[in-house]
Amino acid sequence: MKTIYVVRHCKAEGQAPDARLTGEGVRQAEKLAEFLAARNVDCIVSSPFERAVRTIKPLADRLGLEIRLNEALTERILTDKDHPDWREMLRRTFDDPELCYEGGESSRAATSRIVRTAAEILRSGCSNAVIVSHGNLISLLLKHYDHRFGFREWEFLSNPDVYKLTFDNDTPAIRRIWPG
Repeated sequence: MKTIYVVRHCKAEGQAPDARLTGEGVRQAEKLAEFLAARNVDCIVSSPFERAVRTIKPLADRLGLEIRLNEALTERILTDKDHPDWREMLRRTFDDPELCYEGGESSRAATSRIVRTAAEILRSGCSNAVIVSHGNLISLLLKHYDHRFGFREWEFLSNPDVYKLTFDNDTPAIRRIWPG
């Protein structure tokens, strides 16, 4: 049996790749490290975005593990334009996985890259891995394994958040385990 802990980054100062954690986010990262420390984590793979790396660094330091950066875990770009109705646009992409806005990435393409990354981790020697990524991409991974996960569930994700995926076969048991 293999486990992947899917972690959404802690509270950050913005959405840019170099956005730092807020003061609260730094405290959350320490709490997250305490929460995950006893779970026999043997591998950490993270989005290279600053907020993702800083979220998991306290755990990596505590366990003496390297953080493996993976571009496939970067946040999904919905569009390269600013839209006041971006939430409605995002909602539509949960209903239509092929929908792709100008300069953006479809749900199908984004799902493909995170599912591929999870599969690579499962094939590796890791038994208890941590993936650190971003809300939209994480919600697409969860939707891949459980079609009931959609826009509404994305809205209820917290910063941070943790889902435990336990694989006995190709389809995991999914459980939200973050106490926040």
